[in-house]
Amino acid sequence: MQRFLSVARRMGQIVPSVLGIAVLNFALLHMAPGDAADIVAAQSGGGDEGYVDELRRSFGLDRPLYEQFFIYLGKLLTFDLGFSHVQQRPVLDLILERIPATVLLMLTAIVVATLLGMVFGMIAAMRHRKWLDGVISVIALLAYATPQFWLGLMLVVLFSVMLGIFPSGGMMTIDADLPWHLHVLDIASHLVLPSVTLGLFYVALYTRLMRASMLEVFTFDFITTARAKGVSETRVGFIHAAANALLPVLTMVGVQIGHMLGGSILVETVFGWPGLGRLLFDALQQRDLNLLLGILFISSILVVVVNLAVDMLYGVLDPRMAK
Repeated sequence: MQRFLSVARRMGQIVPSVLGIAVLNFALLHMAPGDAADIVAAQSGGGDEGYVDELRRSFGLDRPLYEQFFIYLGKLLTFDLGFSHVQQRPVLDLILERIPATVLLMLTAIVVATLLGMVFGMIAAMRHRKWLDGVISVIALLAYATPQFWLGLMLVVLFSVMLGIFPSGGMMTIDADLPWHLHVLDIASHLVLPSVTLGLFYVALYTRLMRASMLEVFTFDFITTARAKGVSETRVGFIHAAANALLPVLTMVGVQIGHMLGGSILVETVFGWPGLGRLLFDALQQRDLNLLLGILFISSILVVVVNLAVDMLYGVLDPRMAK
């Protein structure tokens, strides 16, 4: 019952959090110069000031800012994200088309980064101040300092251009009539380079965090007791210490979801990955406010839900946190 109340309390915090983010997004985007009417007029070959004013009236951009805000807020309550006047399609349809690609990319990157980071961090902690610890620390530092866009380009040059192992971009081979299992393998081959590019930074981060957490756990009394009972060092590290060192890593995973979504803009642009990041980049260039607001709103919900899931997982791994 107590865990149910804790989950209900956290879910109740989602609504004001998302609404607050929506208000902030609306205010920030409307501070920037230009609007969709300017872009549409430019795409149609230009026009006089009267034509642009007519576009603004048809888009509702001539209304006072507070009136536009309340209209936007009212639509949000019914989950109506509006209409993209630049792409001439409902915003929700555009976002739903791109969400699967971004979720696939982010999940692959975060799972690989978390697993590799935890394993490397445990090995480094168990070989503290030995040569293997030094090698892992240097590699993690280099991975942490490498810009994602440069890494992506170098991976394309090496594995696509020179070796021809992986595709250089896109999500699947165009016009390829493949059976379902070969279609899955085709998507997986396209996923390798962008997921490695997006996840390598987090491998380095989780490696350092797991190493520090493990070294702290090694000082606890129950580790000393396990060693005194003759438990092997491998079992002490991978079983006893690792389980207690996971919580800081999980915290960082929840916090980094929003950061990873931002990083996916660069990665999706470099690899031509048809996800939300690429759509956000295009919407920003085209000053498509409705589409920008819709993407930011959906992204906010995604980040809040992931953090809620991490909080619930906390309660499973450490019952004290569920209180």
